[in-house]
Amino acid sequence: MAMDAITALTTRASNGKLGEPAPDAETLRLCFEAAACAPDHGTLHPLRVRVVRGAARERLGELMADTLRRHNPSTSDEQLAQMRGKALRAPLILVVGAHVQSQAKVPAVEQVLAAGAATQSMLLTLHARGYAAIWRTGDAAYDEQVKRALGFASHDAIVGFIYAGTAKQTAKPPKRLQPEEFVSEWFSESDPSAG
Repeated sequence: MAMDAITALTTRASNGKLGEPAPDAETLRLCFEAAACAPDHGTLHPLRVRVVRGAARERLGELMADTLRRHNPSTSDEQLAQMRGKALRAPLILVVGAHVQSQAKVPAVEQVLAAGAATQSMLLTLHARGYAAIWRTGDAAYDEQVKRALGFASHDAIVGFIYAGTAKQTAKPPKRLQPEEFVSEWFSESDPSAG
């Protein structure tokens, strides 16, 4: 049974210790339905998702290693192998992107934020269904060759790589801010209660 929304929102934590089984087809369908409900200014539908599993993870690992090699030519073979292995640290990877359109009323940043909101919806759905995940980026997310290989245009944005699977160990709860640490009331200068 899936957990309620508030529990999902307040208990979700990133977990990078992942194994089989990967999220099942029904969970992925729910993830994508939830993602489609995220805020989307202008209903431009910028969200794009690439599902990477099986041997395709090895190909993604090669793309990541190639990015590292091009950005840092002195990278050792051991570091390249470690980078290749990152794509194998979960049985399923969702590459989330924003197909950015030229729109006068909807700036590119808002289209990327829409894809980011959709990403959070997918993370919460995975958590509510009993799976674990972690949202990563890194140089590969911003690399033109990686974007092109994954079917994105140069003006598009890769928002992140969601590594998903079954938790191999319980995630350590992160230190969370208390509302008083980031919420404040804002008043106009003419408001008598502001003084």
